[in-house]
Amino acid sequence: MTSGLPHSYFDALYAESADPWELASRWYERRKYAITMALLPHERYRHAFEPGCSIGVLTEQLSARCDHVTAVDVAEAALARADARLRAGGRRDAVTLLNRSFDTDWPATDFDLVMISEVGYYLDAAILRDTLTREVPRLQPNATIVSAHWRHPVSDYPLSGDAVTAIIAGTPGLHRIGGYRDDDVIIEVFDTGSAQSVAARTSVPGAQPH
Repeated sequence: MTSGLPHSYFDALYAESADPWELASRWYERRKYAITMALLPHERYRHAFEPGCSIGVLTEQLSARCDHVTAVDVAEAALARADARLRAGGRRDAVTLLNRSFDTDWPATDFDLVMISEVGYYLDAAILRDTLTREVPRLQPNATIVSAHWRHPVSDYPLSGDAVTAIIAGTPGLHRIGGYRDDDVIIEVFDTGSAQSVAARTSVPGAQPH
């Protein structure tokens, strides 16, 4: 990241542990991913962008709902473990892995899903805001943007999960369509087109347009 936690911070974490946040083993993480995936308003997506993909646990799940996933991380060790996970699960061909940070120019303009999961608070507020203001207008019409972040304080992080969520929610062109919140995590779902509900956009009888 160009402003926020340095890349060396993450390199050190992966040097100490193959899975620093126990993403592949904790029930908390499995539950959070299940909630996140359940909140997606569309059954399928063409091309998802996942910054800060770590070892690829969520990446693998996204690849089952998307024609293709582009996942990026600043730590080469994380990408190597994501590569191994995807190969073991037979999903490697559905995913592009890149060594780059969230705040650089996003690697494509045809994304219809952006999964900002546990990565926003590594950036300074101004950089996060500027990145979203620059990149969101380049997304596909009616793209989905998901923000999922830990709510407890972490002294190392420039931002809290709630602060990240507020910045994303305030991004011009985003419309909130739903979410989930408890003491631990806040997950919010936005659309670049409208705030129309899932029932309304799929023509369920009785659903009122927003």
